[in-house]
Amino acid sequence: MIKAIEERRTVRKYTDQPVEEEKLREVLASARLAPTWANKQCWKLIVVRDQATREKLAQLSNVEASEHYPNPGAKGLAMAPVVLVACADPARSGHMYGQDYYLVDVGIVMDHILLAATEVGLGTCFVGVFDEQGVKDLLGIPSHIRVVAMTPLGYAERWPNPRPRNDIGEMVFEGSWRQQVS
Repeated sequence: MIKAIEERRTVRKYTDQPVEEEKLREVLASARLAPTWANKQCWKLIVVRDQATREKLAQLSNVEASEHYPNPGAKGLAMAPVVLVACADPARSGHMYGQDYYLVDVGIVMDHILLAATEVGLGTCFVGVFDEQGVKDLLGIPSHIRVVAMTPLGYAERWPNPRPRNDIGEMVFEGSWRQQVS
């Protein structure tokens, strides 16, 4: 598992090599094991293989995350042979102290997907910016269900180099916010 964590990369360009059914099943089986709020398992995944639908998902994701930063993951949705769309039913998850736990649940599921895909040699890219209503309309998702994230799934055109990461001392505190770990 540590190796998959170390090797996972954000892949934005894919080959047209099909994803083997057994590899897809391994990734989905890993997602199924993700912990959720009170084990409610509020999430659902939609596997999209159809090229025209993947292209429409890419268009729905090609919105600007900010006025200066277009969504770089959108192109991969059309290129990869598979797209996984992660949805959740907020009513089947928890809400406490202002936190909607369906978002946490799907975040954990997506992490399982990204790591399992890496383990079997597939690339992914967490896509969290998209026209949610457009995705719902395209895929026939009920109105009470939230679309939380998507990922292309396929063989990387090239495996990206590691990106710089902050040192642990910049991110970890001991006992309180004031005491950084050195």
